[in-house]
Amino acid sequence: MTEVSDREPPRRRVPGPARPVRPGGRRQPGPGARPARRPGPPRPAASRAIRLGSPRPRLRLIGLALTLVLCAFVVRLLQVQAVDAGTYTAKAEQNHYVVHKLPSERGGITDRNGVALASTVDAYDITADPTLFTREQLKVDDGPEQAAALLAPILGVNQEDLVDLLRPENEKLRYVVLARRQTPQVWNQIKDLKTALAKKTETDKSAVNVLAGVLADPSSKRVYPGGDLAAGILGWVNADGEGGGGLERKLDKTLAGKDGEIRYVQSGGRQVPTAGSTETPAVPGSDVELTIDRDIQWAAQEAISEQVEKSQADGGYVIVQDTATGEILAMANSPGFDPADLAHADPDALGNAALQDAFEPGSTAKVMSMAAVLEENAATPTTHLTVPNRLKRGDRLFKDDVDHPTWYLTLNGVLAKSSNIGTIMATGELGKTQAEANKVLYDYLRRFGLGGYSGLGFPGETKGILAPPDQWSTSQQYTIPFGQGVSVNALQAASVYSTIANGGVRVEPTLVRGTKEGDDRFTPAPEPKKTRVISEKTAKTLAQMLESVVDDEEGTGTKARIPGYRVAGKTGTANRVDPATGQYKGYTSSFAGFAPADKPRVTVYCAIQNATVGSYFGGQICGPIYKQVMAFALKTLQVPPTGAAPARLPVTFRP
Repeated sequence: MTEVSDREPPRRRVPGPARPVRPGGRRQPGPGARPARRPGPPRPAASRAIRLGSPRPRLRLIGLALTLVLCAFVVRLLQVQAVDAGTYTAKAEQNHYVVHKLPSERGGITDRNGVALASTVDAYDITADPTLFTREQLKVDDGPEQAAALLAPILGVNQEDLVDLLRPENEKLRYVVLARRQTPQVWNQIKDLKTALAKKTETDKSAVNVLAGVLADPSSKRVYPGGDLAAGILGWVNADGEGGGGLERKLDKTLAGKDGEIRYVQSGGRQVPTAGSTETPAVPGSDVELTIDRDIQWAAQEAISEQVEKSQADGGYVIVQDTATGEILAMANSPGFDPADLAHADPDALGNAALQDAFEPGSTAKVMSMAAVLEENAATPTTHLTVPNRLKRGDRLFKDDVDHPTWYLTLNGVLAKSSNIGTIMATGELGKTQAEANKVLYDYLRRFGLGGYSGLGFPGETKGILAPPDQWSTSQQYTIPFGQGVSVNALQAASVYSTIANGGVRVEPTLVRGTKEGDDRFTPAPEPKKTRVISEKTAKTLAQMLESVVDDEEGTGTKARIPGYRVAGKTGTANRVDPATGQYKGYTSSFAGFAPADKPRVTVYCAIQNATVGSYFGGQICGPIYKQVMAFALKTLQVPPTGAAPARLPVTFRP
């Protein structure tokens, strides 16, 4: 059976009439044909499709990297803000804020008339960066040597020392000080050299500016206009700008003032102007006015220096003091030193020998023995004493400086002729026994200031040596009355005579009149302590007796006479203890006194240690110094002669 299909049988295509062909070979459309399509743009050839990889792995990798970075930041943040917060805060503060010291200006020191004795001027510390002198920087091997050769003459520093500083063992060291406190002129000279070398390198490529690493820091410098004038009093300032001796040291807090500071924000090593700053201004030091008179100080220093050199002595000192006020008008030492040039100073000359040297005063101390005798009514100026050529006391045989027959002297004559024997005899009357006499004399010596400090509070001052009377040896009982076996400094010796000149009242010596603040407000120094030592009557009598030493032809101090003035004084010649051996060697020559004798105004004390050429007697070598300095002081202070005739107490008597 034949299967009948439901599908429509395929149509057979009956060919129709042929279509005409257009010129050009294309057929014409026939009836009922579809209109021909207009030709469109040619179709591009089909491109080959590219299949992209999956982006997910890459995104995962980037996400992982970002996660790690963020974790690192978080860990670092925790370390900074939590673990090490305090440390980093401190470092931030340190780097953010800078604090610089503002040095205060040191006060000046003037004499009583306002003349500068010490002042502060601008200066520079010459510094260098050693890393700028290496071969890598200068392209030469001997940069430090070349720089040192140029700088040494300018700075006054050893050339080899400069080389060592510019080529340190620590190659990373970037700061060294070549010279401190140089004047602006020195720094200007170095800058001129640097400029000249820099210009040369512009035109000469082989030239080297070996000073490019030399710099300067602003500083200050202490100057002393008088050079060595009053150096023993003034002292000096050390490399750190602090007082190193004398009044510079004693008054350092007053002179130094108080440093200030400035605190500001910095960035990149520069101050940030908009961030503001805080400043504590420096407080300048106070100026100090001394009791010294510059002119009198100069005259005293010239006189003692000339005589020390002429006598080829170890040294000497001169004190000039106002008898009424206790003010020291001059305190001169020889040899001295320049406080601005300590490098070339004699170490033994540093300090103030007039206050630091302890020596036996010799016969200038007899005035205290006479004061005790008069005050205790043991004798009067006209009391007769028969003075033998030798006197046996204890285990010794005493004599005077010169051999003589028996002298018939008044008590005034004993002082005028400076008799050791007569002094022993007179002081023996101070007590019923020698022990009692010793105690009475000791009390008077202490009242005059021996065995104690002067009151100046000066660095290194000695109070001398005065043993209690129960410790006096057999010989000391008889030598102390004429100035042996006891020691003083020059100011103590001068103060004894000022006490007599001031009517028997001791005024503590002073060196400072007062201070002056920045607003020129003057603050006077405290009033010195005053102590009555002897009566005014005894002091006046002693002044008349001291006149005999100078005015009478029998006296030992005739070379101290000053025409037109009445002069009171006393010579001294004592065996000297050599400080190096502790044994007696040479002499201490001295002269002390005041003028006018009847109306005292000025005291002068002079001492010379170990004169080796010419005379060593005090009247011969110190008498002329006393005269020279006293005459100058009286003229400077415009002290007129009194015009009164001297008392002329008797020196001898007829038995």
